Amino acid sequence: MHNYTFLQKALHRLALSSNIFKEICLDLEKILFYESKNITDNVFITGLARSGTTTLLNALYKSNKYCSLTYQDMPFILSPNLWSKLYKSTFPISENERAHGDGIKINNQSPEAFEEVFWQIFQNDDNLNDYKKYVSLICKKYKKNHYLCKNNQNIKRIEKILKCYPNSKVIIPFRDPLQHANSLFFQHKKFIELQKEDKFIRNYMFWIGHREFGIDYKPFKINGLKFCDINNFNHWIEQWYLSYEFLSNYKGLNNVKFICYEDLCNNDETWNKLLNFLGIDKKIIFNFKESKKNITSTFNKRLLEDCNNIYMELKREF
Repeated sequence: MHNYTFLQKALHRLALSSNIFKEICLDLEKILFYESKNITDNVFITGLARSGTTTLLNALYKSNKYCSLTYQDMPFILSPNLWSKLYKSTFPISENERAHGDGIKINNQSPEAFEEVFWQIFQNDDNLNDYKKYVSLICKKYKKNHYLCKNNQNIKRIEKILKCYPNSKVIIPFRDPLQHANSLFFQHKKFIELQKEDKFIRNYMFWIGHREFGIDYKPFKINGLKFCDINNFNHWIEQWYLSYEFLSNYKGLNNVKFICYEDLCNNDETWNKLLNFLGIDKKIIFNFKESKKNITSTFNKRLLEDCNNIYMELKREF
């Protein structure tokens, strides 16, 4: 985002700031490129931000079994086929660390969570057929029969996704609650500063629906919060609790798998079991790195205890 030229920023504003324009883009894409195709055996990665969703996306993408939206689809996310015909990406080919500063490097070939652009326009169950067409169009562009999606906002759409694709898999990663909350709190403060320095960063995140932290942060749950102050560390611990308490409702479903990120980093068998769950025969080597920080913020011990109870319950699910 820091390195975008004036023209690139202008194109992003044109393509992403208007819902009407985005609808037109998708309609045109469907008219020109849509073909009815049976897209099955997809994988949907969701969970609270900073839980390892991006790392899992990159790891599974290496299987070459799936397609996913990538940076080369920006900014005309809803017209992947048409955009690929009109434009050769000028996004830097060499890898650069993303703005989060978490060691994850990206280039124009990197998969990313951009499909929230679709859901910002089409939110009702009546639009599920449009979603299936959109997924089919992404698969057409990349010449694949299986779709891989990482979208933290899909926490609230798991039932919709399984209604669309009952034979697909949903993966829900989770992290140690205290480390996870600390990571969210850190990123929230970091991106507030970045967005104040560069308005385009704020616009970019808003346009793609990335509101998990920063100035336009939107909590997963608002009603009934005990810790409403987002500058209070307990707020982020409570969001962990509310998110995974809600997601616990999906325990026991055959096509939903909870996976502990710490186990992914420290036990190779966890990764092998996940590949087996997804039916991936190819042996994929990926270096999962655990991040542990020294926690200096004060927190509510009872709240953390409640989180840890859920954490242990989910670990037993795998």
